[in-house]
Amino acid sequence: MLEQTITQLRQLKLSGMANALVSQIEQPSTYEGLSFDERLQLLADSEAQDRESRKQQRLLKAAKLKLAANARDIDYHHPRGLNQSMMASLLQCDWLNKSQNLLITGPCGSGKTYITCALAHTGCMKGYSVKYYRLSRLMLALTQAKADGTYSRMLQSLAKIDLLVLDDWGLEPLKAAQRNDLMEIMDDRHGSSSTTIISQLPTEEWHQSIGDNTLADAILDRLMHNAHRIKLKGESMRKIQSKIDHREHLG
Repeated sequence: MLEQTITQLRQLKLSGMANALVSQIEQPSTYEGLSFDERLQLLADSEAQDRESRKQQRLLKAAKLKLAANARDIDYHHPRGLNQSMMASLLQCDWLNKSQNLLITGPCGSGKTYITCALAHTGCMKGYSVKYYRLSRLMLALTQAKADGTYSRMLQSLAKIDLLVLDDWGLEPLKAAQRNDLMEIMDDRHGSSSTTIISQLPTEEWHQSIGDNTLADAILDRLMHNAHRIKLKGESMRKIQSKIDHREHLG
């Protein structure tokens, strides 16, 4: 009868509960002092935990983050202008709940993308949907969507993402159609979801990099008015790690 129950639980996609029941059967001495209600609660808890874990993995897979970054591995010792107290606050993800934005600027190799991916990973763990794009790749995808008739659907999909990450902002000049696409995205997301921008350019140069005064004003107004800002500085983290590795090799 128990084998039949386990099979039924798996057929009903209650794998967490099924696995927990198997554990109770295989380790009877561990659970013998518990009441029926307590053992049933343990099964329900296992199912809830299993579903939460599977949801987190789905969100991480869908996010397509550039780096497998984790907040616990962020380096706060190197003097690059990274405020640990601010990061601790951002990692609570209240800014995502409030649909606020995050602007991260700094020189190449300063760790902008790693920090962003660590924050995005934490967001996925807390149940927020995330999507990472290099800005040029997003513009290309939107151009293709216009060609195959899925442009409107793609804009709707982008609007629903809790955290949209745009990397390499300002790296390439925008065409007129791309500026319009960016305006559509920012307008749809304004006040309802969060956007993180990663750029080597300081924010003062973003207006010029967009290329059209009117659209630049509109886009940046939607991005900046409620944004947290991280300004990194200093030597490339990749160069520093390379020097460390070299010294260890010589040692």
